[in-house]
Amino acid sequence: MFEAAELGHAVPDAVFKPREAKLREDLLRAQYDLLADGSFPCIIVIGGVDGAGKGETVNLLNAWMDPRHIHTHAFGDASDEERERPRMWRYWRALPPKGRIGILFGAWHTQPILDRVMGGADDAALRAAMDGIVAFERMLADEGALILKFWFHLSKPAQRHRLKALEADPRTRWRVAETDWERFKLYDRFRRISAEALERTSTGVAPWHVVEGADANYRSLMVGEALLAALRRRLGGERPAVTPAAALPPPPADGRTVLSGLDYGRTLGRKHYQRALEEAQGRLNMLTRHKRFRAHSVIAVFEGMDAAGKGSAIRRVTGALDARCYRVIPVAAPTEEERGQPYLWRFWRHLPRRGRVTIFDRSWYGRVLVERVEGFCAPADWMRAYHEINAFEAELASAGGIVAKFWLNVTPEEQLRRFREREQTPFKTFKITAEDWRNRDKWDAYQQAACDMIDRTSTAAAPWTLVPADDKPAARIQILEALCERIERAL
Repeated sequence: MFEAAELGHAVPDAVFKPREAKLREDLLRAQYDLLADGSFPCIIVIGGVDGAGKGETVNLLNAWMDPRHIHTHAFGDASDEERERPRMWRYWRALPPKGRIGILFGAWHTQPILDRVMGGADDAALRAAMDGIVAFERMLADEGALILKFWFHLSKPAQRHRLKALEADPRTRWRVAETDWERFKLYDRFRRISAEALERTSTGVAPWHVVEGADANYRSLMVGEALLAALRRRLGGERPAVTPAAALPPPPADGRTVLSGLDYGRTLGRKHYQRALEEAQGRLNMLTRHKRFRAHSVIAVFEGMDAAGKGSAIRRVTGALDARCYRVIPVAAPTEEERGQPYLWRFWRHLPRRGRVTIFDRSWYGRVLVERVEGFCAPADWMRAYHEINAFEAELASAGGIVAKFWLNVTPEEQLRRFREREQTPFKTFKITAEDWRNRDKWDAYQQAACDMIDRTSTAAAPWTLVPADDKPAARIQILEALCERIERAL
């Protein structure tokens, strides 16, 4: 992959200056066209060897275009806050919104490559990381993002010369650290592993552009002109092919489903409920205070039919927890800011640190439930969401997250009784809206969507707990005990 770059290129100033002036004008115009269009973001990933001009190119792009509409992020070693969350958390937070350009300097490819070069990971770990990156970039492309990746390359002699030149100049000496020379000693290993990583992650929707970094004029023109061409193609209507989604299985012929087979007749008397509640809450409290819990986090997801008792169940969970260590995230329709980002972005931003609990009152499953049933997104979007959600939850689990998902289901008769009770009880009237009645009219569609969701997304890393909730006390105890069991298995 690096052979063409090895040849070297030189662009004299007499050629560079007029091309630069025209390129700056065209790039600025394309940037404002992107801003006016507002239907997709442009993500520029910058990687490569030390001393190859990565930083200078990032600065140049900000100088050539309007920096007010460019989100530039440079990634070094992870902070304590970042290390306590899944590896991709800090990259999700840096994604640019639609209509903007994001320059990510040392993004998601860098650390897995360095881990392999420095011996902190083996070949299998590198391949797994690269496969995850391919899936992540495919998801971004399916969401509409334009992705350009530039790998800045220098030959070994050129890198040695570049580092020495920077070190010799008092104005640039600060840019060469001891770690740069340590990595230079591993140049051959770095090149081999980088080539393998780039080959695995160069795809049709996110190809790598290898840039020879020895000549500043050449690399500047190459990056700028590649960016301009890509923006013009996308603004002209070119779109990447969307990943096809596998067809859903047909509903069962006999009408029985995982939800219709639940035991809705079970009840729990008040005396037994109070005793069981005290025991379960005490058990949960002790688990979240256990020293081993500091290496984990809990992501609890509550979904279910309207009036199934999600709110009251959540209150019984939070009643067992230290108020300083949990957050409840109520999920409603996305805000304007959230609509400008990939679908999962608004959930990534709320993930807890280790030793903490985050409870989602409705969640990312809205895409395969309400958005599917109400037609708020295209079928291709919600059908591919099953795979994206499974990958998301697997990443949470691999980072020490304990994912506990609860679907609360009630019978139509019990839902109707609760709706009427809410209408007649003054302090509950806020809980019933015209939308609840409209959703009830689509009962069968929501039940089918829930069954498809459970079938597609109940995994070993993040299984669903199905809760028959006609009797609220019994449902609450089941949820608390299931949550405790999930934490106990992890500890």
